[in-house]
Amino acid sequence: MVLPALLVISVIAFFPLFKTFYDSFYKFGLRPDIKKEFVGFGNYLELFKHDERFIAALKTTIIFTIVSVALETVFGLLIAIVVNQPFKFRGVVRAAMLIPWAIPTAISSQMWKWMFNDQGGIITKLLETLRIIEPGVPILGLPNTALWAIIAVDVWKTTPFMALLILAGLQLIPEELYEAARIDGAGVMQRFTKITLPMLSSTIAVALIFRTLDALRVFDVVFIMTRGSVGTETLAVYNRVLLMDRAFTGAWFGYGSALSVVIFLLISIFAIIYIKSLKLKLE
Repeated sequence: MVLPALLVISVIAFFPLFKTFYDSFYKFGLRPDIKKEFVGFGNYLELFKHDERFIAALKTTIIFTIVSVALETVFGLLIAIVVNQPFKFRGVVRAAMLIPWAIPTAISSQMWKWMFNDQGGIITKLLETLRIIEPGVPILGLPNTALWAIIAVDVWKTTPFMALLILAGLQLIPEELYEAARIDGAGVMQRFTKITLPMLSSTIAVALIFRTLDALRVFDVVFIMTRGSVGTETLAVYNRVLLMDRAFTGAWFGYGSALSVVIFLLISIFAIIYIKSLKLKLE
């Protein structure tokens, strides 16, 4: 009964994954004069030993992932708790909070890029008024501010997604548990730490895995806002440079496949950490 589904999954998921692993052990390109050559772990050794740009992109990707996912989880949990409470126009608030997530990333990234413009961007003017930055400072043009601006945009856009997933988990918690805790004299923080967080651990773990998977592969918001310059290049942006800009000039396909495998392994490591730390049951 499940054989057709397994065949479809094998074709659209497992085969491309296997092909990427396979290609990562070879050196080849699109040019007919470049022969496919088996190099074993040569591509991986080149990545970690001699490719400084890859190391920088790896560090940027990890920083972006840890900071953005952590902030989105905290803010998403707070928002979910608030909109889970009964109040007037709750349905309207729930719908409104999804607007940033519903806007296509290409549009929202360009919108924020204009707002961060050093000549007339509203965010830049606000920071200048608050004397946080000096007038004319290019926020997206400096290494110490560009990455944090991109993280802020990603948090603004993706926090509603985390809130939506956590809200679904909150609604599955029986109200009787909270009533019994109140009768026993448990305070707000006790109910949160003893009931809400333990009951939400599986939901938070799933949300973290989904969000981390996207964060480790982030491309669009970075490429639109900075093109990966001034220390904001991520692994996905660097992979695009390898496969799109260099594919027709050299043997970069195997190298790019090795980079894709590294991204896949990073996602797997983060997923295992979440599962172990939050004690998520997979059976």
